[in-house]
Amino acid sequence: MQIALTAAVRCAECPIRHRAVCARCDDDELSQLEGMKTYKTFKAGQPILWRGDDLVFVASVVQGVAALSKTLEDGRTQMVGLLLPSDFIGRPGRGQIDFDVTATTDVTLCCFERKPFEKLVDDTPHVAQRLMELALDELDAARDWMLLLGRKTAREKIATFIQMFVRRTHTDEQAAGPDQFNMPMTRDQIANYLGLTLETVSRQFNSLKKEGVISFGDRKTFTVVDMAALHNATGDDADGGMID
Repeated sequence: MQIALTAAVRCAECPIRHRAVCARCDDDELSQLEGMKTYKTFKAGQPILWRGDDLVFVASVVQGVAALSKTLEDGRTQMVGLLLPSDFIGRPGRGQIDFDVTATTDVTLCCFERKPFEKLVDDTPHVAQRLMELALDELDAARDWMLLLGRKTAREKIATFIQMFVRRTHTDEQAAGPDQFNMPMTRDQIANYLGLTLETVSRQFNSLKKEGVISFGDRKTFTVVDMAALHNATGDDADGGMID
């Protein structure tokens, strides 16, 4: 379900209400957040924050996808993470951002000024608890990422990447059946993110399509035809470990 996002949208109607930093808030706490929030929008390719910038605001991604990246002294850049709807940008208690944050697609953020938000975290156990949960989720994702980069084959990397998007973009309103989603990243961006070549990314997508695991008519609209086969292609077992 798509909601036209304006400053007038109530938090209770927000599409990320039950997954974002406000997920555990009671009515009074939600009212406090509602009085603090503002929306910011960014076009695809537009920088949101630069590494070392003063962290004036923290935010939840409401719609769209943003990329976290770091640039080395010689100009080489590595994408180190993706921010999807409900992900949180910024760290209360830190005055600067540690990564470049760039809009991969058009992005809408629900923003809070950092200082007032830090006070709210101190006064509101539910927000602090949810921030801790999000931080631990991010740590788990980083460990999974180490496994992907260090041990997985090109096929397993692509399958894991697709599975991640399906899980993160699935909503309760979706009917049972094939999972369809719009791929917000170009093949080149995916290659950079996964540490693969552009040719390898295209070859693996086409291989999964030929095997009937996924289908796509263009470079954006994907359908997972066989979720079990996709999971098998990730190399993970049913408990999340690697298949021997």
